[in-house]
Amino acid sequence: MSSRRSRQPSVPRITDDQIIDLVSKLRQLLPEISQRRSDKVSASKVLQETCNYIRNLHREVDDLSERLSQLLATIDADSPEAAIIRSLIM
Repeated sequence: MSSRRSRQPSVPRITDDQIIDLVSKLRQLLPEISQRRSDKVSASKVLQETCNYIRNLHREVDDLSERLSQLLATIDADSPEAAIIRSLIM
């Protein structure tokens, strides 16, 4: 049997217990799931919510960067406040 797996360099396998532990840690980090009283949340749901949460965080960062850029355009470029805003944008 010649499969792609047999040609790939050996990669340490992750165990089922490690996956369970990682999903549990993700679950604790997600506000929407960690606030639920039920402990029954599937791993796939945790992964979906993780992706959604990361997308939302990216959106918030982009929105905040845009707002900071707009604020920067309204103040004196040489002011200490402008330096602080520039440092936050970068």
